[in-house]
Amino acid sequence: MNTQKFEGNIVDLIHGKIFKGRLEVENGKIKSVEKDDNIKADTHILPGLIDSHIHIESSMLIPSEFARLAVTHGTVATVSDPHEIANVLGIDGIKYMIKNGKSVPFKFYFGASSCVPATPFETAGNKIGIEELEELLSMDEIKYLSEMMNFLGVINRDDFEMQKLAVANKYGKPADGHAPGVKGEAAKKYIEAGISTDHECFTMEEALEKIKYGMKIQIREGSAAKNFEALAGLIGSHPDKVLFCSDDKHPDDLMDGHINDMYKRAINKGYDPIKVLQSIVLNPIKHYKLDVGILREKDDADFIIVDNLKDFNIKSTFVKGNEVYDGQQTTFESVNANTPNLFVAEEINKSQLEVSYTTDKLKVIKAFDGELITDTMEVKPFVVDGKVVSDQKNDILKIVVLNRYGKSEPAIGFINGFNFKEGAIASSVAHDSHNIVAVGTNDDDITKAINKVIENKGGVVAISKKGSKVLALPVAGLMSNNDAKEVAVKYRSIDKMAHEMGSTLRAPFMTLSFMALLVIPNLKLSDKGLFDGNNFSFTPLFN
Repeated sequence: MNTQKFEGNIVDLIHGKIFKGRLEVENGKIKSVEKDDNIKADTHILPGLIDSHIHIESSMLIPSEFARLAVTHGTVATVSDPHEIANVLGIDGIKYMIKNGKSVPFKFYFGASSCVPATPFETAGNKIGIEELEELLSMDEIKYLSEMMNFLGVINRDDFEMQKLAVANKYGKPADGHAPGVKGEAAKKYIEAGISTDHECFTMEEALEKIKYGMKIQIREGSAAKNFEALAGLIGSHPDKVLFCSDDKHPDDLMDGHINDMYKRAINKGYDPIKVLQSIVLNPIKHYKLDVGILREKDDADFIIVDNLKDFNIKSTFVKGNEVYDGQQTTFESVNANTPNLFVAEEINKSQLEVSYTTDKLKVIKAFDGELITDTMEVKPFVVDGKVVSDQKNDILKIVVLNRYGKSEPAIGFINGFNFKEGAIASSVAHDSHNIVAVGTNDDDITKAINKVIENKGGVVAISKKGSKVLALPVAGLMSNNDAKEVAVKYRSIDKMAHEMGSTLRAPFMTLSFMALLVIPNLKLSDKGLFDGNNFSFTPLFN
């Protein structure tokens, strides 16, 4: 028998107390937990951390590589929506994520992606209908119905959306929400339909209203969307209704920190460590019925050892009794993984990006740093030889979305907020359908950036006067199967180049990836044209 003993300050989240004691682990399970006041306790032993809502694909890492970074921050489990790969590869993509996740000592809990495609106003690579949801939700590996993005359909009791919720209810699995800015009677109707969580709240007023109607709130702090400061007060007022999540986390950010950073920020605000940890650990376990250990006898030995509950430096991370992080490095190796993909787009030429002048009223997307929502501007276009071009002086740049699933003409718009002074960036990570999205200061560089993405069958690209940088993403055009730190370093280099080109956004590639996300208002760009997210309809480029 494989028996291990650990001594320290044991954090009991069930009873809300801390005591000096001894933990005995045998064959991956907690054999006993004993109190002993005579133990010299200079460390704390507590359950591992859980990210309650994340798209693993946003890390640009396959699950097995994501895990190799996450365990260094004390994360032992994620509640993961494979929505991104599902939009590219359908149910086969979800099964790929499950299989790869099982290849490493980490607890991935996946959902059944509910909106594939997210809307009928864009081109996706695949679709998931009621039959596919039945297959997924019947699987033990699938713990919930992923975020119901068509909140208008749910509110209006659309038959197709109600069928999805009925399947989840049939299998006794919760349904996640996605309803940014929805309040009042609309929020009540959305929640009454069976939606149990929301990670899209960006004001305290909205969050409190949704809690009043019975919803749990996932406080999000990702690479682009950052709502912790706005919602942190919920930790004090409604700790039993709060979960912590990152939603989208780029590889360089994941290398630096994860849910542990949110914990430390909450502690620095003066919140009780026990209450914070109960929100991070117990709430998702209860809500999604996860088999993550919480230091009870017969539980899986999923726990972390930290120096103290303030500095929270991770000394060790254990999953099922295996030490997966020893305080210096991850203890499990990379696994060989194949690279399924769907990439049909053909290279374009710059003449396809020309926009003829029509009127003096150009509709422009206004992007905000750290937000998924956008606004609409109306400006006088910058015209050269009868063509509307990027206006660097006023930060009105051309944005392009190109269908990657077939030969197609690019959709073109204009955007404010990126502040590039030269060059262009492009990416095949473009929520939700993951067509190619690019923004830049001139048609030459935009064309080059898009064609580099096509040449690599997916990736992120930066083009400037100094040259080009590429991070290839061969798995569905979304993820790399290379070493996690290598991917993180390479991404950081490309991100740095984007900032050197003038961008003032904290995460320009992440922000760019959401400019085709039609289910988040206000104005976005689909591969089929400019889209008004408030009225859920296409809108002309010129007024």
